[in-house]
Amino acid sequence: MAQFDVYKNPSKTSSKFYPFIVDIQNDYISDIDTRIVIPLGKAENFKNQIMQRLQLEIHYEDQDLVLMTPQIASISKKLLKAPIGSLGHLRQEIIDALDFAITGI
Repeated sequence: MAQFDVYKNPSKTSSKFYPFIVDIQNDYISDIDTRIVIPLGKAENFKNQIMQRLQLEIHYEDQDLVLMTPQIASISKKLLKAPIGSLGHLRQEIIDALDFAITGI
């Protein structure tokens, strides 16, 4: 498991709105049984609710998605199967969104 890897959302109920999740946990924290994740929501469901700097608009897997930073959560490592991709190229933007959520700057 690597930071910024993308996984299919294992939840059958929420995956309709949030098809993917992004693992944002640093690789140094690997001894615990959970991973910190942020869901990627389908942009069409959140068009009027996107807050710039907090939520990133991302085009991934031929879909327009939104990084739902306010919905940060943890999930059991056992539920995360093989990653299907990475958002490592958006590392700084994701960190900036988390920083904005915590500090407002």
